[in-house]
Amino acid sequence: MPGTRRVRPSPGSAIASSPWILVSIGVIVMVVLLVIALGAARGRRTYADVPPPDPTLSLPGLPAATTPPGAAPTSAGPALPRLSPRSTALPGRRTPNPSGTAGGSGRPLPSPPSPSPASPVTGRYAVVNSFNGGFIGEVRLVNTADSARGWTVRLTFPRGRLVTSWLDGAEQGTGDFAGGVFTYRSGVDLAPGASVPLRFHFEDTGTTRPTSCAVDGSACSSR
Repeated sequence: MPGTRRVRPSPGSAIASSPWILVSIGVIVMVVLLVIALGAARGRRTYADVPPPDPTLSLPGLPAATTPPGAAPTSAGPALPRLSPRSTALPGRRTPNPSGTAGGSGRPLPSPPSPSPASPVTGRYAVVNSFNGGFIGEVRLVNTADSARGWTVRLTFPRGRLVTSWLDGAEQGTGDFAGGVFTYRSGVDLAPGASVPLRFHFEDTGTTRPTSCAVDGSACSSR
């Protein structure tokens, strides 16, 4: 119409009315950023993998590990615990010890006790007199040594009572009766080749024979 003025649309209203223009601009910006990133990645220096340390190299102050000539190199693996050899001895059964040592420790086995030597003072048991309820007995002592010797007599009766004891014709010693054992010790040593009777009065023993008779550990003879 004559007299009317045409109004031109502004660039902003045109872009707003066409959304595909915004999409195209965004795509272009993304492509540009991608190209820049690829170029930066290609220009970046890559580093090679660090090789493992050489086991043949030694640290300062430590000797270098060497491999014998002709031997194949072995790789170091985890250390395995050593197994101790299993004992073949059965429980409760002792193994022989031919070495003659105590427990195989190298120490010699203790020697068995040697028997005590026979006393040079011998004794002979005899019954001098017996009566109802008791008896009188004796041990006649003889010194077979070349020197004077003391002595000790021991008689064992399971039961009974000691009334008295004495040496006939010699200096008296000491005697007692305890736990069924009669013990008499000489007061003066017996001269070489000399003889003396030790006499004793017992009651209610039930027998005139002791279960044991000994002079200094050596058994008495009897008549």
